[in-house]
Amino acid sequence: MMTTRRSFLQKAGLACAAALLSPSVITSALAQYPKVSKIGLGLFTLREQLTADVKATIEHVAKIGYNQVETYYGYPGKYEVKGFWGLEAKDFNALLKANQLTSPSGHYNTTEFLSTGNDKVLKTHIEVANSVGQKYFVIPALPTDVRSNGSLDDYKKMAAKFNTAAEWCKDAGMKLAYHNHNFEFKDQGNGATGYDILLNETDAKLVGFELDIFWAVNAGLNPVEMFKKNPGRYKMFHVKDMDKQDKSVFTEVGTGVINFKEIFAASKTAGLEYLFAEQDLIKKEPFESVTESYNYIKNHLV
Repeated sequence: MMTTRRSFLQKAGLACAAALLSPSVITSALAQYPKVSKIGLGLFTLREQLTADVKATIEHVAKIGYNQVETYYGYPGKYEVKGFWGLEAKDFNALLKANQLTSPSGHYNTTEFLSTGNDKVLKTHIEVANSVGQKYFVIPALPTDVRSNGSLDDYKKMAAKFNTAAEWCKDAGMKLAYHNHNFEFKDQGNGATGYDILLNETDAKLVGFELDIFWAVNAGLNPVEMFKKNPGRYKMFHVKDMDKQDKSVFTEVGTGVINFKEIFAASKTAGLEYLFAEQDLIKKEPFESVTESYNYIKNHLV
């Protein structure tokens, strides 16, 4: 009985201590837990497999355990204007449902709109994204000339076009998001960067950001500090790791140098809604690679 009584008193003491904690302390503790529980995969990782056999690839992704996928669109390959990898959008959506998958986000080729203002293809892409139930329409990169030597004024023009496209996305029941690489973080004088322009001159209610964690760290940024400066703007994460010997090399999540636990602990501050494992280049069997990343995320991050 003595042991039982002692155990009871210890537990009661802990409960009392918890009750005395200030709301701010409790809120801080709760903030350590990620908002999201579903694990997504950026399908760009499996681009060769999708081109070869889209149905088998999607089935394999579901068997691994992924709950969601992020499409990509407009990359080299044979893609119909209104479909994915040879399937009409409705048939691709049916394939996802048959495998208990959803697609809350998609990358679309917006180069023509951003470069010339021609909105015809962009609006078609928005229709396609909406038809498969995507919540976020993602601009995956900026035009080549802006990537290479874009000025702050160029980024201001991009931000204005983001806002325009975001209004069209809003009309379709979606939000616009931007996916970074590392060039946006280049210091253009007095610490000003193109990425700052995109954050500051886009409508926070309509434009979110998909933080590619690899590229941010590659550019020397601390994601947690980014979240603190612009809380709530980072709606999605691209989760891929950085090789321990060479920071230009991608590797499976949990095998490199990025401190994902620290980053995910700040996910509430970020505004995180969705996460997607992704790896641009893979050195091992692709399905083995995405399984390894999935297992680390499931067991350590969500």
